[in-house]
Amino acid sequence: MSRKVKTTVIGSYPVDIDRMEFMQEYSNGREVSWNKYIRSAVNDMIAAGIDIVSDGQTRDPFINIFTRKLKGCRLRDRTEIIDKVEYAGPITLEDYKYVRELIPEKKELIGLVVGPHTLSESVVDLHYKDKKELAFDFAYALKQEAKALQNHVDMIGVDEPFFSNSMPEYGKELIGIITKNLTCPTRLHACGDVSNIVPELLEMPVDVLSHEFKASPQLFDAFGEYDSSKKICLGAVRSDNVQVETIDEIVSHIEKGISVFGEHISQLAPDCGQRLLTRDIAFKKLKNLVLAGEKVYGR
Repeated sequence: MSRKVKTTVIGSYPVDIDRMEFMQEYSNGREVSWNKYIRSAVNDMIAAGIDIVSDGQTRDPFINIFTRKLKGCRLRDRTEIIDKVEYAGPITLEDYKYVRELIPEKKELIGLVVGPHTLSESVVDLHYKDKKELAFDFAYALKQEAKALQNHVDMIGVDEPFFSNSMPEYGKELIGIITKNLTCPTRLHACGDVSNIVPELLEMPVDVLSHEFKASPQLFDAFGEYDSSKKICLGAVRSDNVQVETIDEIVSHIEKGISVFGEHISQLAPDCGQRLLTRDIAFKKLKNLVLAGEKVYGR
């Protein structure tokens, strides 16, 4: 595959968690290591041929991964904000250090943070009573996490699924807080139908924009209305459907993407995280994605 176009993932990957082991270890006062689950996800990505892997976000649902370790957050049924949100130290750093040990030198690693707007929309606020102020404090905390990761990963991705539901007028500023002066490339992922905010997305202070072009093919027309040099991560297999796309189907989709974005496509990926799929289905989708990419771009 062309070195300019690489296969990657958005974030989460399904793993087979032994819940009985967790219960037994918890009852014995011991902490269960997540390393074997991270290793399971990473090994699948490598076996599928993915170029830029993640840690699989196996440890928790993607909101809880971050709010569990930020000051001011309390986890119950949902995360509750009970005090000022502040960074308390690295959240995912050790997981990424572990992944770096697992992957061959030719493989790359993307570090992931949940976007501040999505966090502010996903929690129960018992402290701020001001969503904007809360979102900015999340952004400043996540900036510290990004800085902790930047020397250990090849790219940092910010995941803002709630942008497709509501894009605040300060959205660009939130993302800029996280990405400013980072030493590695950055990517913004917003799933869903983002047709109505394409101009705002094209102005985001990131190197790559990532969207679900497979489930939302109308995005081709929406982005096609604008002339931009922004690099694109092309969502090319669905994350919300168990049907495994054929190689030829994915090839046709990529070719459609090329007709719109040309050489600006830099990554091929699933539409979104794959946590809700079975491990077998998720792997087959990644494998076909890689094979389709090779068919279009060569090895």
